[in-house]
Amino acid sequence: MEYDWLSLQKRVQGEFSRRIAAVTDWDAPTPDDEWSVRDLVSHVIEEQQWVPYLLAGQSITSAKKDIQPLRENLREEWDLYAFAANAAWMATTPDTRVQLSYDTVTMADYLREQVADVAIHTWDLARAIGADEELDAEIVEAVWTVFEPQKDTLAASGLYAAPVPLPDDAPLQQRLLALTGRDPR
Repeated sequence: MEYDWLSLQKRVQGEFSRRIAAVTDWDAPTPDDEWSVRDLVSHVIEEQQWVPYLLAGQSITSAKKDIQPLRENLREEWDLYAFAANAAWMATTPDTRVQLSYDTVTMADYLREQVADVAIHTWDLARAIGADEELDAEIVEAVWTVFEPQKDTLAASGLYAAPVPLPDDAPLQQRLLALTGRDPR
């Protein structure tokens, strides 16, 4: 199946926005033992900050000089940087080359990676704040196509914990989360 990743990017931003709006305790723990809700939300916002610079052809080193520290109101920061990232995605052709920290990839590959990252962290945030954990089914299906082919290297990357064993007939969202080292039960 072919996915409209630009549409999915907007939708996953909307999913994350709904969860941010429900935050009442910024210091609450998250499924990532090392992060509070504030840390998690800051991470996702910071990832959005990079998007316009990298899509414009800047290197990580060059972009780092332009990235501003986040201000205290993370809801406002999310709105600002999600908007800027969305505008950059919309203005960039899919075959544009983007220099990331680990490789140079196409904009289309970077977009898929960003949708996947925000989707997984949307669930993390929902779990942390006791909000609705159900993700948009099409987003889950699309993100599965990003992570499932990498299942053997995800844990080895150091970015994710070891996969959580689940039955093969578990719902796709649960299998996706388990693949990224999260226990969805």
